[in-house]
Amino acid sequence: VQLQASGGGLVQAGGSLRLSCAASGYTFSTYVMGWFRQAPGKEREFVAAVKWSAGSTYYADSVKGRFTISRDNAKNTVYLQMDSLKPEDTAVYYCATTYRRTIASVRTSARGYDYWGRGTLVTVSS
Repeated sequence: VQLQASGGGLVQAGGSLRLSCAASGYTFSTYVMGWFRQAPGKEREFVAAVKWSAGSTYYADSVKGRFTISRDNAKNTVYLQMDSLKPEDTAVYYCATTYRRTIASVRTSARGYDYWGRGTLVTVSS
């Protein structure tokens, strides 16, 4: 599975961006797609995830109510709509996926994912 993230950029605080992650290769039956982010000097952290088939979604508390994850199964693409952006949202954003059937606690952790795309930089200015 290959993942290609795009859509990052520079935006002012309060603004919006939409990230996309296109999956290619053997994508049939991948279980869940997640977004993670890593700010300079910090560890990679979970942002949001969505199950491919059921559409169930999961969010980090820090983005709940501001970010929305969605998927287009026909296009093998997952989106992350980011609204009301804050300077602390500045980070490199990565998408990831796995074939494994994982429980929620693993699904919201980097260890629950096996395939990672290159990141896309999001910078939010104050």
